[in-house]
Amino acid sequence: MESHLRIGIVGSGFMGKGLTMALHSQDDVAVSRVLTRSDPSNRTDFPLPVLTDSLDELISESDLVVECTGDTVYATDVVAEVLKADCPVITLDPTLHITSGSYLNTLGWFSEAEGDQPGCLAALSNNLVSCGFFPIVYGNIKGYQKLDPDPKHMEVWAKYLGISLREVIANTDGTKLQVEQALVANWFEADIACEGMIGLDCKTLEGGAYALASSIDIIPIADYLIPQHGYPGVFILADCPDEYQHPYLKYLKLGSGPYLFSTNYHLCHLEVIKTVRRWQRDGSVLMNNGLGTPSISVASVAKHDMQVGESIEGMGSYDTRGITVRIEDRPQHVPIGLLQDARVKRSIERGHILTFDDVLLPDSLALQAWCEYHVCRR
Repeated sequence: MESHLRIGIVGSGFMGKGLTMALHSQDDVAVSRVLTRSDPSNRTDFPLPVLTDSLDELISESDLVVECTGDTVYATDVVAEVLKADCPVITLDPTLHITSGSYLNTLGWFSEAEGDQPGCLAALSNNLVSCGFFPIVYGNIKGYQKLDPDPKHMEVWAKYLGISLREVIANTDGTKLQVEQALVANWFEADIACEGMIGLDCKTLEGGAYALASSIDIIPIADYLIPQHGYPGVFILADCPDEYQHPYLKYLKLGSGPYLFSTNYHLCHLEVIKTVRRWQRDGSVLMNNGLGTPSISVASVAKHDMQVGESIEGMGSYDTRGITVRIEDRPQHVPIGLLQDARVKRSIERGHILTFDDVLLPDSLALQAWCEYHVCRR
């Protein structure tokens, strides 16, 4: 019998379950273990008997590991050990990349997956660049955004969707999108037009994309649109430097440029298998935080006044939200992925971008990784 590729998964929540069954449906791969922080013997909800609370067991039983926890501090610890064991890692976790990715990239083969918006943008860009296009805008399409969402609405949506409250909040207040576009910017060595990006409200994707392009003086950039009639996908606005091709592009109903391309869906865990196949085929990385020191991060903005001694919940909370910043402009900012079990050291006003002077963070490998590979004055 032909041996199966053994895939381990880190994370047994909503996405971990879906990914387990998506990979289970493939003929030539097998989910070997799923690492959980819960008691495996009490998890009657999990669809397959593959849960373990042993990292050593996960590593020994896996040829490749997929991480999808959404917990940056915990994931940094786990992924570092997996990579040190010479086991490749694929993630559905942009926050991990923009927080600890520069360190983790030095340990082994480490890639974000196709499926979430950053990976979909990477796949779309690869196709366009191979055809001779030069991306101007790497765009994310958002359906709805409220920077300070109502708790009652968030609880209703979390229950309706069957996902965590923190995830719903991070989606609604834009933090998740800001994180995704920071990763996109770093991988493609793109910039942002301003802190938090522009994020145009628009009637149509086409109108918004061209309005966005006309409002910038640096290229390429990562940004987003909130169209009235959109879809949960991605877009790229691109030029074609080869003028010889312009009549052909007009013939192909693409106009006279710049040219708009979009993907009107992203299938998250269902598309992870494509990145697994990529690794099997040629070992190339789809995307990560890039080589060297990245330029874009996601800072933490206070949603309300805070007093000394208060605890702060980070990404996906009513305390803070994230905005993209240039690291050189905000060298002391606290990345949103590190705001876990933090405490206020001095009074903070609503709207303030948190710095390392404002908060006390517990020591962690994620914090050490950030401070080693970025400008940081703790």
